[in-house]
Amino acid sequence: MANHKSALKRIRSNESKRLRNKYQHKTTRNAIKKLRELTDKKEAEVLLPSVVSMLDRLAKKNVIHANKAANLKSGLAKHVASI
Repeated sequence: MANHKSALKRIRSNESKRLRNKYQHKTTRNAIKKLRELTDKKEAEVLLPSVVSMLDRLAKKNVIHANKAANLKSGLAKHVASI
């Protein structure tokens, strides 16, 4: 267990950040799954920008790697274009 006041605060803040990151990552994964399941091109084109925004946000916060975000965005754009 930590002895310093700052270390105790760091433990608390790390836990709240971990939960926030976990929530955002799971929400993004669900949005990606939803987008991949769509068969209507109009709906997919409406949903794509919000999913791309979510991926960019995760990459910016280093929840996922920037290259992974780029690969996912590219794959999703191809998927939407092929519908």
